Amino acid sequence: MTLVKFNRDNGKALMPGVNDIFESIFNDTFFSDRMVTRVPAVNISETADHYHIELAAPGLKKQDFKISVDRDQLSISVEQQAEKNDRKYNKREYSYTSFVRSFTLPELADQDRIEAAYEDGVLKINVAKKEEAKTVSRQIELK
Repeated sequence: MTLVKFNRDNGKALMPGVNDIFESIFNDTFFSDRMVTRVPAVNISETADHYHIELAAPGLKKQDFKISVDRDQLSISVEQQAEKNDRKYNKREYSYTSFVRSFTLPELADQDRIEAAYEDGVLKINVAKKEEAKTVSRQIELK
Protein backbone atom coordinates (compact mmCIF):
# COMPACT_ATOMS: atom_id res chain seq x y z
CA MET A 1 0.00 0.00 0.00
CA THR A 2 1.32 3.42 -0.91
CA LEU A 3 0.25 6.53 0.94
CA VAL A 4 0.01 9.55 -1.32
CA LYS A 5 0.02 12.98 0.25
CA PHE A 6 -2.30 15.37 -1.55
CA ASN A 7 -1.50 19.02 -2.01
CA ARG A 8 -4.22 20.99 -0.24
CA ASP A 9 -3.68 24.08 -2.32
CA ASN A 10 -4.45 22.51 -5.67
CA GLY A 11 -8.21 22.75 -5.11
CA LYS A 12 -8.87 19.33 -6.66
CA ALA A 13 -9.67 17.41 -3.47
CA LEU A 14 -13.21 16.04 -3.44
CA MET A 15 -13.53 16.30 0.32
CA PRO A 16 -11.32 19.06 1.78
CA GLY A 17 -11.38 17.76 5.38
CA VAL A 18 -10.25 14.21 4.50
CA ASN A 19 -6.57 15.16 4.33
CA ASP A 20 -6.73 16.66 7.82
CA ILE A 21 -8.25 13.45 9.19
CA PHE A 22 -5.59 11.22 7.64
CA GLU A 23 -2.78 13.50 8.81
CA SER A 24 -4.08 13.49 12.38
CA ILE A 25 -4.39 9.68 12.35
CA PHE A 26 -0.96 8.92 10.90
CA ASN A 27 0.82 11.58 12.96
CA ASP A 28 -0.66 10.14 16.16
CA THR A 29 2.01 8.52 18.36
CA PHE A 30 -0.05 5.33 18.62
CA PHE A 31 0.37 4.68 14.89
CA SER A 32 3.79 6.25 14.40
CA ASP A 33 5.31 4.11 17.18
CA ARG A 34 4.18 0.96 15.39
CA MET A 35 5.53 2.13 12.05
CA VAL A 36 9.05 2.61 13.39
CA THR A 37 11.33 -0.36 12.90
CA ARG A 38 12.26 -1.87 16.23
CA VAL A 39 16.03 -2.17 16.03
CA PRO A 40 18.54 -0.51 18.33
CA ALA A 41 20.26 2.68 17.26
CA VAL A 42 23.93 2.45 16.29
CA ASN A 43 26.84 4.89 16.34
CA ILE A 44 29.88 4.07 14.21
CA SER A 45 33.11 6.00 14.60
CA GLU A 46 36.76 5.63 13.70
CA THR A 47 40.07 6.41 15.36
CA ALA A 48 43.59 6.03 14.02
CA ASP A 49 43.78 2.32 14.83
CA HIS A 50 40.19 1.11 15.42
CA TYR A 51 36.63 1.20 14.12
CA HIS A 52 34.10 1.61 16.94
CA ILE A 53 30.49 0.39 16.90
CA GLU A 54 28.14 1.32 19.74
CA LEU A 55 24.68 -0.24 19.81
CA ALA A 56 22.12 1.11 22.31
CA ALA A 57 20.22 -1.88 23.69
CA PRO A 58 18.93 -1.25 27.22
CA GLY A 59 17.35 -4.02 29.23
CA LEU A 60 19.42 -6.86 27.78
CA LYS A 61 22.14 -9.03 29.27
CA LYS A 62 25.48 -9.78 27.66
CA GLN A 63 24.40 -13.43 27.28
CA ASP A 64 21.54 -12.28 25.00
CA PHE A 65 23.92 -11.13 22.24
CA LYS A 66 25.37 -13.27 19.50
CA ILE A 67 28.15 -11.58 17.51
CA SER A 68 29.59 -13.28 14.46
CA VAL A 69 31.79 -12.52 11.46
CA ASP A 70 31.23 -14.25 8.13
CA ARG A 71 33.56 -13.08 5.38
CA ASP A 72 33.31 -9.30 5.68
CA GLN A 73 29.91 -9.20 7.44
CA LEU A 74 29.75 -8.44 11.16
CA SER A 75 26.35 -9.54 12.52
CA ILE A 76 24.87 -8.72 15.91
CA SER A 77 21.73 -10.60 16.87
CA VAL A 78 19.50 -11.05 19.90
CA GLU A 79 16.76 -13.57 20.41
CA GLN A 80 14.93 -13.58 23.72
CA GLN A 81 11.97 -15.52 24.95
CA ALA A 82 8.97 -13.32 25.73
CA GLU A 83 8.66 -12.74 29.45
CA LYS A 84 5.41 -13.24 31.29
CA ASN A 85 4.67 -9.89 32.85
CA ASP A 86 1.64 -8.67 34.78
CA ARG A 87 2.34 -5.05 33.92
CA LYS A 88 0.10 -3.10 31.61
CA TYR A 89 2.29 -0.66 29.69
CA ASN A 90 0.90 2.71 28.64
CA LYS A 91 3.93 3.27 26.42
CA ARG A 92 6.76 0.87 25.71
CA GLU A 93 9.63 2.16 23.58
CA TYR A 94 12.24 -0.50 24.14
CA SER A 95 11.35 -4.11 23.94
CA TYR A 96 13.86 -6.08 21.93
CA THR A 97 12.77 -9.70 21.78
CA SER A 98 14.79 -10.31 18.62
CA PHE A 99 16.71 -8.34 16.05
CA VAL A 100 19.69 -8.62 13.70
CA ARG A 101 22.00 -5.80 12.66
CA SER A 102 24.66 -6.51 10.03
CA PHE A 103 27.56 -4.33 8.95
CA THR A 104 30.02 -4.72 6.11
CA LEU A 105 33.53 -4.41 7.45
CA PRO A 106 36.03 -2.40 5.40
CA GLU A 107 38.89 -4.27 3.73
CA LEU A 108 41.35 -2.69 6.16
CA ALA A 109 39.60 -4.13 9.24
CA ASP A 110 41.46 -6.88 11.07
CA GLN A 111 38.76 -9.52 11.60
CA ASP A 112 40.96 -11.48 14.00
CA ARG A 113 41.11 -8.58 16.45
CA ILE A 114 37.51 -7.75 17.32
CA GLU A 115 36.58 -7.08 20.94
CA ALA A 116 33.12 -6.55 22.43
CA ALA A 117 31.78 -5.41 25.80
CA TYR A 118 28.28 -4.67 27.10
CA GLU A 119 27.96 -2.09 29.84
CA ASP A 120 25.29 0.39 30.91
CA GLY A 121 22.89 -0.69 28.14
CA VAL A 122 25.40 -0.11 25.33
CA LEU A 123 27.13 -2.86 23.34
CA LYS A 124 30.60 -1.60 22.37
CA ILE A 125 32.52 -3.36 19.60
CA ASN A 126 36.06 -2.37 18.67
CA VAL A 127 37.44 -3.61 15.36
CA ALA A 128 41.18 -3.14 15.01
CA LYS A 129 42.61 -1.84 11.76
CA LYS A 130 45.32 -3.69 9.89
CA GLU A 131 48.77 -2.15 10.17
CA GLU A 132 48.67 -0.77 6.62
CA ALA A 133 45.41 1.03 7.40
CA LYS A 134 46.68 3.00 10.35
CA THR A 135 47.00 6.61 9.42
CA VAL A 136 50.42 8.12 9.45
CA SER A 137 50.54 11.83 10.10
CA ARG A 138 53.41 14.03 9.16
CA GLN A 139 54.08 17.72 8.97
CA ILE A 140 54.21 19.21 5.47
CA GLU A 141 56.58 22.10 5.04
CA LEU A 142 55.41 25.14 3.14
CA LYS A 143 57.80 26.53 0.51
